Amino acid sequence: MSFRKVVRQSKFRHVFGQPVKTEQCYDDIRVSRVTWDSTFCAVNPSFVAIIVEASGGGAFLVLPLHKTGRIDKSYPTVCGHTGPVLDIEWCPHNDHIIASGSEDCTVMVRSGWERGYWGGVAQRTPSRCSLPIGVAGGPGGGGGEPVVVLEGHSKRVGIIAWHPSTRNVLLSAGCDNVVLIWNVGTGEELYRLEGMHPDLIYSVSWSRDGSRFCTACKDKSVRVIDPRRGTVLLEKERAHEGARPMRAIFLADGKIFTTGFSRMSERQLALWDTENLEEPMGLQELDSSNGALLPFYDPDTNVVYVCGKGDSSIRYFEITEEPPYIHFLNTFTSKEPQRGMGWMPKRGLDVSKCEIARFYKLHERKCEPIIMTVPRKSDLFQDDLYPDTAGPDPALEAEEWVAGQTAGEVGGAPVVAVPGSQVGGRLDDVLQEMAALRALVTEQGQRIARLEEQLSRLENGHV
Repeated sequence: MSFRKVVRQSKFRHVFGQPVKTEQCYDDIRVSRVTWDSTFCAVNPSFVAIIVEASGGGAFLVLPLHKTGRIDKSYPTVCGHTGPVLDIEWCPHNDHIIASGSEDCTVMVRSGWERGYWGGVAQRTPSRCSLPIGVAGGPGGGGGEPVVVLEGHSKRVGIIAWHPSTRNVLLSAGCDNVVLIWNVGTGEELYRLEGMHPDLIYSVSWSRDGSRFCTACKDKSVRVIDPRRGTVLLEKERAHEGARPMRAIFLADGKIFTTGFSRMSERQLALWDTENLEEPMGLQELDSSNGALLPFYDPDTNVVYVCGKGDSSIRYFEITEEPPYIHFLNTFTSKEPQRGMGWMPKRGLDVSKCEIARFYKLHERKCEPIIMTVPRKSDLFQDDLYPDTAGPDPALEAEEWVAGQTAGEVGGAPVVAVPGSQVGGRLDDVLQEMAALRALVTEQGQRIARLEEQLSRLENGHV
């Protein structure tokens, strides 16, 4: 009797990664050597930001996406922190707003020029700015100077996370084991969450509607926290038995995906149902490397990409409702190890090429984009790959969120938009042209009806 291996059907089974050509990379960049498990890179449809080496403080580089090739040594960096920068993140609601956390215990929120160009003028050491200023869409500090400096941590700030659906709300977590939530529009500290973490916080991830967030802590516990109530809703002790850093992210359906290490120091992936945290829904062991695993999640396709610091590969998995829940898809492998990794939001991808993800891999002296593509023969828009995705418009204002509203209560998830910056624009043009043609057809139809009525009267002898 012969047995055939049953291959699981998935439209993402043949996803492949392709690095761009050399001239499309960003060269001669001195990537930071700080020993911190951050991505060191943040990307949006307009800019790429990279934490770099700097003397006498901390700095990062902001480059327009089109400024590829060799970056001149005199190209201005964004300065201001008195200690190394540990984490950076672009605001999801304004492509010109970026926040940074540093060893100097502060968080700085900066605004580029609204006309869309960072760089070109040397940055000055900023003065302390006072608000009110409406950061997401407001006047902003031109040239990359801080719109606001947020001071509230007693130790270095290693984690920055913007609220996914509310304007001007920013989370910061420091090595003082404290999570702070800010209204950057007013500079106000909204919530101070102390006493919930007995040790260093490794990662923070907002839920899709922004009503709660999950954390991974050095005490090996994963916690789900409601910041507005100031309570720990759920806690899973010893989510991973190993002592090395772990990470936790919220998935679109409310489940939690974690990466960590086993007791034998083998790297692991796990999927948890928040309705029952006793045992993981799925658990997979990868290898025995020692680099921390950084997960990147696409809620539209339910695919998780896992990049290890110091690895030279990107593994990707599809999360489904049927066992074993975590399905391995493929591995992208290159020669050089990665120092960090940036992740492009879905609205910045090129849907004409069936691009479902784009990474920005940091080498020692270079940033290399890597494009993940689903092979398709048709040139038409692939609506099964691109459902409506989160757009840049926030669903709530900070005051509404603080008052207890959640994005799902005011019309669902964050505002949706057609994905893909290039084809999205062409699609809008086509739709507008179709609407204009329909109006023209209607008008001409009415004119034909009037002429036919006149002709009928003339034929019947009516003048």
